[in-house]
Amino acid sequence: MNKLHTLILAGLICATSLLAQQNANNIQLELEQKAQRKNILIPDIDGYQTLKGDFHIHTVFSDGLVWPTVRVKECWMEGLDVMAITDHLEYRPHKNFMTEGHNHPYNLAVSEAQKHNIIFVKAAEITRSMPPGHLNALFINDADSLNQKNVDDVFESVKEQKALMLWNHPGWKAQQRDTCLVYEVHEKLIKEGLVQGMEVMNYTEWYPVVLQWCIDYKLAVFANSDIHGISGYTYDVQKGHRPMTLLFAKDRSSDGVREAIESARTIAWFDQQLAGPEDLIKELFDASVNLKSAFYTDDKYRYMELSNESDIKFSFINETTSNGAPEKFELQPRKTIVIRVNKDAESFKVKVDNCHTGMFKNLQLNLM
Repeated sequence: MNKLHTLILAGLICATSLLAQQNANNIQLELEQKAQRKNILIPDIDGYQTLKGDFHIHTVFSDGLVWPTVRVKECWMEGLDVMAITDHLEYRPHKNFMTEGHNHPYNLAVSEAQKHNIIFVKAAEITRSMPPGHLNALFINDADSLNQKNVDDVFESVKEQKALMLWNHPGWKAQQRDTCLVYEVHEKLIKEGLVQGMEVMNYTEWYPVVLQWCIDYKLAVFANSDIHGISGYTYDVQKGHRPMTLLFAKDRSSDGVREAIESARTIAWFDQQLAGPEDLIKELFDASVNLKSAFYTDDKYRYMELSNESDIKFSFINETTSNGAPEKFELQPRKTIVIRVNKDAESFKVKVDNCHTGMFKNLQLNLM
């Protein structure tokens, strides 16, 4: 046998051996991506756990494009702790393909939420012209009973179910084109304790005037996605995040979430903008940022370290221009910066430009 025949025979033997070890009809390739959750670092504040929620989500059971169980997986992978599917009661463009009632999206997804350790709030969206506009009913028992012609009967059913409501996108131009008003019906619903919060941020918008309303009425502020399509096509979920409501809850439970909303212990967070009550934003800032006293002093300057232990960016404007510090500076998530101030500086007052505590108001601090 010549050398070529020997090589061919060896190759056939090797191939036969490999085929004996594998199924030649079906070889599984390791291409499937394993699901991994994005951990978002937002510290707790004293006495409360910080939870991240989205209370305005649509599925194919109204005008969304995604199945309910997929919504749960999106929320889990994007780092959320709480979610509510809020399909429209009055608007179901896919109804010819969906014969089940309004409770069906929740029933389909609740088991998936439990498997992913997501607090799943049963909810639905009341969809009317302005006023009253669109409101999400949260912590409901039966969505079908909310599907009534007379909106006052709907509100009565919300009351009977001991649910609460969130006013969606008050600044949405489709319903309030030239101005943004609180109508008499909203005043009544707030007074009765049915409306417990408003969306300060929705989808890609935010409404400074609505933040002020929440402060004045002592209502919870919300940032929600109002997502209809695939979240990864709508937001940069790797580098950024969807709009989120930060809740400061006594415990990680549905009751804890509800109590936090009723107590207005929430902050809206989106596109690295924070909006909420001043005391809460200050507590969150203090839990996130560590300012070390001067570690070095020379003939002219003192040098200090500012460290961020959260995934929130903070943008500062120096309001003490004579102290030698930069006019503007940023503290990126999970980073540390060195700030130089004049050796004889007595104050270092700053405005945190992306921390909104009112319509034209920002968090004010003295870093000295």
